[in-house]
Amino acid sequence: MPLTGHFTAARVEAVYRSESRRVLATLIRLLGDFDRAEEALHDAFAAALQQWPHDGVPDNPRAWLVSAGRFKAIDALRRRARFDASLRLLAEQLEDAAQAVEVDEMEDDRLRLIFTCCHPALPPDGRVALTLREVCDLTTEEIARAFLVAPATVAQRIVRAKARIREAQLPYHVPERDELPERLDSVLRVIYLVFSEGYCATSGDALTRADLCVEAIRLGRLLLELLPDPEVAGLLALMLLHDARRMARVDAVGDLVRLEDQDRGLWDRITIAEGLALVRRALVARQLGPYALQAAIIAVHAEAPTAEQTDWSQIVGLYDALLGIRPSPTIELNRAVALAMRDGPAAGLAELDDLQARGALHDYHLLHAARADFCRQLGRLDEARDAYRAALALAQLEPERRFLQRRLDELG
Repeated sequence: MPLTGHFTAARVEAVYRSESRRVLATLIRLLGDFDRAEEALHDAFAAALQQWPHDGVPDNPRAWLVSAGRFKAIDALRRRARFDASLRLLAEQLEDAAQAVEVDEMEDDRLRLIFTCCHPALPPDGRVALTLREVCDLTTEEIARAFLVAPATVAQRIVRAKARIREAQLPYHVPERDELPERLDSVLRVIYLVFSEGYCATSGDALTRADLCVEAIRLGRLLLELLPDPEVAGLLALMLLHDARRMARVDAVGDLVRLEDQDRGLWDRITIAEGLALVRRALVARQLGPYALQAAIIAVHAEAPTAEQTDWSQIVGLYDALLGIRPSPTIELNRAVALAMRDGPAAGLAELDDLQARGALHDYHLLHAARADFCRQLGRLDEARDAYRAALALAQLEPERRFLQRRLDELG
């Protein structure tokens, strides 16, 4: 049944948002090349815009797009074969290998792609940047903000990682169990950064991107089934416990609600129960990893009946343990906030002064926002205004900007 052009364009856009990364992952497996698969993906969606208005949206859009993309790639190789005989052979090989794509295989392709992108032959930052771009469709700018580096640097890392995969002919599969540990840290970091971008977007009008949260949790579940490791359980717990609070983090107009002001009745208690069970599972490990410790910190918040009853001493202790195994200025900032909640704003401010004296997090808006809050509580209002202005100049997310502006306006 023919469809109107406007309806079909909207439908194709919706399918792109929900399916494009899965289609791309399968095309990479079938075509054996990132760039060729990306071109095939775009050709497939262009074909959908042309054909779906007349033929209707297929019952399985993902399979249709994979098939269209594969045959578009074969046709493109044949056209180019006039100038390069090797492409003719490749086109014939791809056509000979053409077969129905199993749904289960397509579901596993994203996990295969993550492990390919996280191969130990690639530089660590290249692994993460490539996976965030190709698997999760984050833009170069979004990845750059996650890494706190320039977009051009991220672009170079992605290009070099693709070239390395091509030159070394790295295998496109989930590694055997004895190979998993050496790949695990990069994979966990990728999933964590995807979730972080979804839970607190780096820019835009909305505080959260639920699609990225859901995808990161789905990948975490897949990984835990594949590798029942305490750190995998810790990461999944961390994401679930954060995500359980998502509905309470904004008010009816989309403005930011601080943790201490959230309506805990809106927290998803079923998700919290699952997360707490995973924390207990992770904490039985002889040596705790960073994700298990972070999950334990969030569990303390989740178990507190009210903000006032939060065990801040336990949280500070857990941050101390976390800093012992993974030193980070961001973790130091979080510890400073917890210390201020336990010992008062002057204690937290002293920690921030030390961070700034070392030149750490100078361009991170949350450091300036925390400093502004501590100075406001201490009555140092001129310093608070300056810090709120510094945070505003750096913040990219509109709900955070509105929150900071309200705080600044309250100071007069």
